[in-house]
Amino acid sequence: MPKTILLEVNNLSISFFNKKKETEIIHDITYQLNTNEILGIVGESGSGKSVSSLAVLGLLPKKISKITNGTINFSDQDLTTLSTKEFQKIRGNDIAMIFQEPMSSLNPSMTCGKQVIEILLQHTKLSKPEAKTETILLFEKVKLPLPDRIYKAYPHEISGGQKQRVMIAMAIACKPKLLIADEPTTALDVTVQKDIIELLKQLQTEENMSVLFISHDLALVSEIADRVLVMYQGTIVEQGNVSDIFHKPQHTYTKALLSSKPSIEIRLKRLPTIKDFMNGNSVSEAISLSQRKAAHKILYNSQPLLEVINLEKEYISKSGWFGKTESFKAVNQVSFKLYKGETLGLVGESGCGKSTLANAILLLDKSTAGQILYDGIDITKLNTNQVRHLRKDIQIIFQDPYASLNPRVPVGKAIMEPMRVHGIGTSDSDRKEKVLDLLLKVGLDDSYFNRYPHEFSGGQRQRIGIARAIAVKPKLIICDESVSALDISVQAQVLNLLNDLKDNFGFTYIFISHDLAVVKYMSDQLIVMNKGQIEEMDDADIIYDSPKKEYTKKLIHAIPKGL
Repeated sequence: MPKTILLEVNNLSISFFNKKKETEIIHDITYQLNTNEILGIVGESGSGKSVSSLAVLGLLPKKISKITNGTINFSDQDLTTLSTKEFQKIRGNDIAMIFQEPMSSLNPSMTCGKQVIEILLQHTKLSKPEAKTETILLFEKVKLPLPDRIYKAYPHEISGGQKQRVMIAMAIACKPKLLIADEPTTALDVTVQKDIIELLKQLQTEENMSVLFISHDLALVSEIADRVLVMYQGTIVEQGNVSDIFHKPQHTYTKALLSSKPSIEIRLKRLPTIKDFMNGNSVSEAISLSQRKAAHKILYNSQPLLEVINLEKEYISKSGWFGKTESFKAVNQVSFKLYKGETLGLVGESGCGKSTLANAILLLDKSTAGQILYDGIDITKLNTNQVRHLRKDIQIIFQDPYASLNPRVPVGKAIMEPMRVHGIGTSDSDRKEKVLDLLLKVGLDDSYFNRYPHEFSGGQRQRIGIARAIAVKPKLIICDESVSALDISVQAQVLNLLNDLKDNFGFTYIFISHDLAVVKYMSDQLIVMNKGQIEEMDDADIIYDSPKKEYTKKLIHAIPKGL
């Protein structure tokens, strides 16, 4: 049965402007989406993926942007000619969107059920009781556990994966012809990500929808899309069926996107970046098994820097004044050793206890039982003054660099602040010199010193976070999901930087992530956590090659591997 064209974008150009100048950011792009088809749009941040999809929805910011050329034909109607009122009839009804961040897209003051009902009442003739029944059915369709409970729950009361399913329920409520999914799995666990991908494919088949699936991860897109188009700096550099793009990429940029992600099969000394490919320097040396064994022999022939013994963290909750007290062990009988110069990987699904364990080691959350020996001293017994001194030795690089930087403080001063607290440098001018040198070491320059966090990209902000962490010359750094929100190429740059800093300064890392390919690339030893306990612990390569536990097998099986 021949497919008909549902969406046709012809020679589309989009410009953003201010009082001084107008800048074209989408350059003459053309593509088609057929009925009952999934089209993947791939590219880094700033490539134009989201902007071009917002144009389809008529959601471009009117005061600072405009379509300067081209047409967007949807069901034989040019969307560029529609008024705001005409778009309201289409948006949510014929064309729906799943946004990247469900927590900021859902209304925190409304229950999940009411948010779906609102859409049904707006676009259908259902009564309130009928809309409630339909909402429960939608929650069942997107495989939410206990739909009645989630109907009454507020967004903050459910997990990230469940929030994303509520967003999907909202998007498919009116049975749209076109669903735009903009990075819908970026911050999700690998197993939840797999579930969401399978759910979207199933819904697309059942509802005969067409889907625009936007992502920076080509391997992930290959698991859901029929065809792919690759965007780079506002242009489409390549498009075709998934198999051809994945196995026979033509454009250098597509090859770079495929190669910048860490491989499960081979361990490289350095990850090739987009810049390397574009400059023709993409060859990277592999680390042999004998080299790895020799390095580990030296690494583990010493006293551990950190030893965690039977650590526990228990939370007590009580419902109401006279309610029953319940306890929950977020970390339960966890023991491991960490050696100087080692990178210890820590993986597991959300809620497994990874971040709770990290907070206990950082003494940000007091453990309930067990010991944490740092340089042979039990740090759980330190007084306030001793803990303050310890902060210099153990630092953290956070997941969200923007939230961890003060928007009112220039980045130079933000890096100088902990140096001043810990007495590093003889004066502010001395500290400034050290910060300027640090900025160069993390791939920035001295012009960044007086600029504010909002002036930087996500990758640049993460480099600033790294500079701030290493400014106090720590011995142990905890990287808590520190690359999970970054594009693949920026992620490669940051991972290379972390390894360079480790080689140059002798840092020891605990590397926490839900991205198992990244953790394998970074880690010497690997800990797999599940429900607060250690499920499996061994050399990272051994765990990936021959996992012993079913839980570990499930995590590895869920990694997007491409075709």
